[in-house]
Amino acid sequence: MKRAVLAEDDELPPGGPPVPPWPGHAVQLDGRSVFVRSTPSPGAEPALYVHGLGGSSQNWTDLAGLLTPRVDGLAVDLPGFGYSDPARRYSQRALADCVVALIEQTDRGPVHLIGNSLGGSVSVRVAALRPDLVRTLTLISPAMPFLDPRRSLQGRVVPFLALPRVDRLAARQMAAIPPEQLAAEVLKACFADPDAVPPQRLAEAVEEARRRSEVQHFASAYTGAMRGLVLSFLRAQLPGPGSLWAMARRITVPTLVIAGLRDRLVDVRVVSRVARAIPDTRLLLLPYVGHVAQMEVPRVVARAILGLLDSVSLEHVGLSRHPG
Repeated sequence: MKRAVLAEDDELPPGGPPVPPWPGHAVQLDGRSVFVRSTPSPGAEPALYVHGLGGSSQNWTDLAGLLTPRVDGLAVDLPGFGYSDPARRYSQRALADCVVALIEQTDRGPVHLIGNSLGGSVSVRVAALRPDLVRTLTLISPAMPFLDPRRSLQGRVVPFLALPRVDRLAARQMAAIPPEQLAAEVLKACFADPDAVPPQRLAEAVEEARRRSEVQHFASAYTGAMRGLVLSFLRAQLPGPGSLWAMARRITVPTLVIAGLRDRLVDVRVVSRVARAIPDTRLLLLPYVGHVAQMEVPRVVARAILGLLDSVSLEHVGLSRHPG
């Protein structure tokens, strides 16, 4: 494990007002419509962004824009989220299979794979099982296994996942909350300082919350993905290759792990364990940041990712000069 190296800020595009979400289109995967947003950069290396539980491809708007000169970006709405069709299953395996299918069908591999929270644990699985599809791996507050529910705001809802038709209960509860209130609660849980969210991003969060309340399958997707995540946490306590920790130890690609020390959703102590488990890792801890560093401090995250890409490029040059 090494400390992350930040590229110089002037390697990024100049700052400015928030841009709107990037345009997107649907991709057909096994008869299912999966929505993706693109930040094209012809000739650049491909990158794929994978959002967290309850999120969408919009979570990557700022970071994808900053990295566009360096990578050709694609941000996916996982099945059941954003504008993607619902899925039959929302297990970790099913979501990882979707990511693999997307990389293969778009012929983009190997990609710089970047995942946040649930998207981080899904990306760990993809990188471990299909290393041929991954060039580098970046994990932002990855939802890797921990068993103390007191370490997460989500811990209080875990017992309800055992109830029959819990998705209907969740749908009724979400429908009873005004979109403005729901968006504010989500931002409060995810950001260290929700008051710092730009007005445009707040308006987008409200609009997304409104749309979720109108989409019948969202509650099923949310509870299904959370149930799959909890099951992966429990499976990780057993020996064998199916454990997420065993998969992390199998990852061979250069990896960057980023965490906000004010994360209220993922146990911050887990992040250091992730960095120790993956052999070739750089670690970046951010003291005044919450669960979604790519949204809170996108320039810092972009500089760390560029630092990773720069180090990989230098290592590649060194190997080509000294093949022995």
